[in-house]
Amino acid sequence: MTAQQVAPDAREEGLRAGGTAAGTGDVPRRGRAVLVNGPGELSLVEVDVPEPGPGEVLVRIAWCGICGSDREVLAGSRPAQFVRYPVIPGHEWSGTVAAVGAGVDAGLVGRGVVGEGIRPSRTNPASVVGDVAGSDTPYEETGFTLPGGWSDYLLLPSDLLHVLPEGADLRAAAGIEPAACVAEAVLLADLTVGSKVAVIGAGALGLLATQLLKGAGAEVTVLHHNDSREELARRCGAAHYAISGSAGEDGLFGTFDAVVEAAGVPGVARLATRLGRPGARVVLTGIPGEDADDLSSLELVTSQVHVLTVFGAPTRAWAYAVRAFAQGILDPSVIVTHEFGLEDAAEALDLLGRRSGALKVLLHP
Repeated sequence: MTAQQVAPDAREEGLRAGGTAAGTGDVPRRGRAVLVNGPGELSLVEVDVPEPGPGEVLVRIAWCGICGSDREVLAGSRPAQFVRYPVIPGHEWSGTVAAVGAGVDAGLVGRGVVGEGIRPSRTNPASVVGDVAGSDTPYEETGFTLPGGWSDYLLLPSDLLHVLPEGADLRAAAGIEPAACVAEAVLLADLTVGSKVAVIGAGALGLLATQLLKGAGAEVTVLHHNDSREELARRCGAAHYAISGSAGEDGLFGTFDAVVEAAGVPGVARLATRLGRPGARVVLTGIPGEDADDLSSLELVTSQVHVLTVFGAPTRAWAYAVRAFAQGILDPSVIVTHEFGLEDAAEALDLLGRRSGALKVLLHP
């Protein structure tokens, strides 16, 4: 059922029900969620469905993606400062507003939405305008330290919402969160039409970056460790495709105006700086293991490139990704390979970990 079909009935029922939260009439008291109680401890549980307070919205989850960081949460390998157990994972979600709290526009009920995960400071000037790195508050993020989207319902502040066009494909919209992360990389790359850009990695992030870069008018070359993703990379807008680690890679060194790294494996930052020409912007988005042997100061200085990093997506990147989605430039549905119900979350995680050809796996409450 689309957001357009749900909206009139849900809103009308909620207004008839009255109460402090608009749209609560068809919301059950209990729902399901996937809980990670600690490393290696995953279960499907029944939870109370919260009622939105002032400035909050309750979202009925439609789809939620699985990210490598979610696998880290279950494995216990995510850095301790970026996770708090027990936790309901899920930061790549889409859904429909089911209810709103006091002070929130009741017209949101029934609308398709996505939402930012990192909770910024409400007082720091940098974070107020969406610079998550400028926040002066402790790290908090949906799906890592706060309940996430592997559930029937999700509660979050209304000012983190991004409303989708009427009738938007919510299955595809679940990919807007990872797209927002690489959208920030695209913005930092500071492109002009015709810029030659290398994307390292043809996983979900790399392919979404390729779509956005193509939409920005760049000539994109995708580098991946094998040729299995060439057809999909070209479908996403790549003009060229190369095998990283091959002899042909050497001929690309020093030729790109910008480089977006989206692989997060040891050695990839060194490769990224070698691909950029002097003055190029190199944007790193992946997080390799702590023991990764990577760049030296000597290499950074002599490469003469500008190295920037992305950790999460600020508001401007979310707005960019949502606008690209609305205009058809961004289509995350092309990278979806598997779908599972909430009750099969463990199987979905196992499939993704086996590297069996799964690219983007979605859970569907």
